[in-house]
Amino acid sequence: MTLKDKKVLVAGAGKSGIGSANLLIRSGALVSLYDGNEELKPMDVYAKLEGNREIPLILGELKAEDTEAFDLLVLSPGISVNAPVSKRFMEAGKPVWSEIELAYQVSRGQIAAITGTNGKTTTTALVGEIMRCCYSDVYVVGNIGTPYTSIALDTKDDSVIVAEISSFQLETIHDFCPKVSAVLNITPDHLDRHGTVEIYAKTKESIGMNQTKDQIMVLNYEDAVTREMAVRAKAKVVFFSLHHELEEGVYFKDGAFMLAENGSAFAICTEQDINLLGDHNYENILAAIAVSHYMGVPAEKIRQGVSGFKGVEHRIEYVDTIENVAYYNDSKGTNTDAAIKGIKAMNRPTFLIGGGYDKKAEYDDWIEAFDGKVKELILLGATAEKIGETAKAHGFSQIVYVDTLEEAVEYAASHAVSGDAVLLSPACASWGMFPNYEVRGDRFKECVKRIKER
Repeated sequence: MTLKDKKVLVAGAGKSGIGSANLLIRSGALVSLYDGNEELKPMDVYAKLEGNREIPLILGELKAEDTEAFDLLVLSPGISVNAPVSKRFMEAGKPVWSEIELAYQVSRGQIAAITGTNGKTTTTALVGEIMRCCYSDVYVVGNIGTPYTSIALDTKDDSVIVAEISSFQLETIHDFCPKVSAVLNITPDHLDRHGTVEIYAKTKESIGMNQTKDQIMVLNYEDAVTREMAVRAKAKVVFFSLHHELEEGVYFKDGAFMLAENGSAFAICTEQDINLLGDHNYENILAAIAVSHYMGVPAEKIRQGVSGFKGVEHRIEYVDTIENVAYYNDSKGTNTDAAIKGIKAMNRPTFLIGGGYDKKAEYDDWIEAFDGKVKELILLGATAEKIGETAKAHGFSQIVYVDTLEEAVEYAASHAVSGDAVLLSPACASWGMFPNYEVRGDRFKECVKRIKER
């Protein structure tokens, strides 16, 4: 569809909707913006548009006659295909596009698209890092934070786009076709929107629905749902596996990340080359290697990208190694489930910094997950006493109480020995001490930097 002079309604006035509206304006479309929140102030919306454009804005209820005026609806990810605005366009036989579809229609270059329930952001960021080692014009977009629509018109034939794609964005794709697609895993999620796990999985699988046999679909061999997708895939399927040696694909064996192709296998990198910890991150690395290889990146460039990648900020993020003591920032571990992943990822004796705002949680499962890895538990914040008592009840008594995060890092640095790790993974929110977990994580990294500069 040629967008020039087309009458297009963009649903949603958030970051994604604004990105779509700006793209459409630049493409010469006649754009209107709709949002169900009638409390929005028009001038606040216009201030976000390029040139402060005052395009038609519909707030609150969308009338039937409003639908009749448009040729196309572009949905923001937060608006379902089952929403009234979507149904009206569909019933009228008018196209409904996701922002991903809109961006695809006007962009150029090669696309690597990544979806799945868990690990999308880390894998997408890692693939982006690897691509930058090989290509000069790389964009990392989608659910990771930068709308695809915001860069689509700037792409060129030699551009590489790495896109994190959500199930919401996949609901209304039509022609979207990446060179390499990946589905990392499927576990129940967003059932309030999709209804069943089967529909959710099918939506994820649609990332490859327009691919051809000359393109690649990367799937997780360890996940029964994604493994079954191979039967229906139109593209060539390449598996990655954490626990199985593959005749063709990417797998982990004896501490090495292996690539098997055309009857031979070789190591792309080893555990010693990487900064990410935990089985879930090993799977992310395997997937990223597969995607990058089939996007044409040489093995040495993949190794360079993987070894330089420190992870997504505040998620078991490698910070630095000082006198062979490794420091990790898992400030996003704001509940016990997340913090359990943090401690399970550690492969060294660990000084664990925890505690914070009291959300009335229980900490038994977290303490049980220590599994002999934690040398000392350094506690601060409103929950310090409660966590300490829980730890003692489970037979763990190596506990230190401090007043500030700075004290916690200083204590850990002065008592850790070569081969240890220091992990900030609080199992609590940051409120009361910090505005958010990002500020807490940044403060931790500042403390580590000061220790290194001594």
